[in-house]
Amino acid sequence: MTTLENRTGTALVVVDMQKGVLSDAYERDAVVANVAACVEKARAQGVPVVWVQHSDDENLPRGSEAWEYVDELRRADDEALVHKRYADAFEETDLEDRLAGLSAGRLVVAGAQTDECIRGTLHGAVVRGYDATLVSDAHTTEDLSEWGAPTPDLVIAHTNLYWQFHKAPGRTAGVVTTEELDFAAS
Repeated sequence: MTTLENRTGTALVVVDMQKGVLSDAYERDAVVANVAACVEKARAQGVPVVWVQHSDDENLPRGSEAWEYVDELRRADDEALVHKRYADAFEETDLEDRLAGLSAGRLVVAGAQTDECIRGTLHGAVVRGYDATLVSDAHTTEDLSEWGAPTPDLVIAHTNLYWQFHKAPGRTAGVVTTEELDFAAS
């Protein structure tokens, strides 16, 4: 139901599954396993996978070990890689061009961190006319409760709750579990 013309395809967008991002992530191993399962489902069903990789000068300098993807996940040579510096993976990147080239109007999103780059990218997608589905058990964040944020389990639950009911004219949002994810059903 995307508002983008001639964009009937779907893409899996894997956001910031990097060593430095996941070093203190809530339920890290389970989330990494679920993201890997999403990637395998996409590949098996011929759905393009787009990898997003964040960098910044302080915590994730480009080329550093922290900047690298976690060892459990491997990008195939023919899968797109988008480099970003802002939470919304569309901001000052070539993500839109990559998705247009794939004729993707529907995005399935997984990765990290829930309360920053996942939310930013989901909202950025809908604002730009995409349908956007969040994989509810394939995103995570670190514990920022010391600075007044809810605990990670609550951040994740809240994000899943509000994205399940998010609405915009001519676009759809929603959540699905890794087990329920079926690219052919879309």
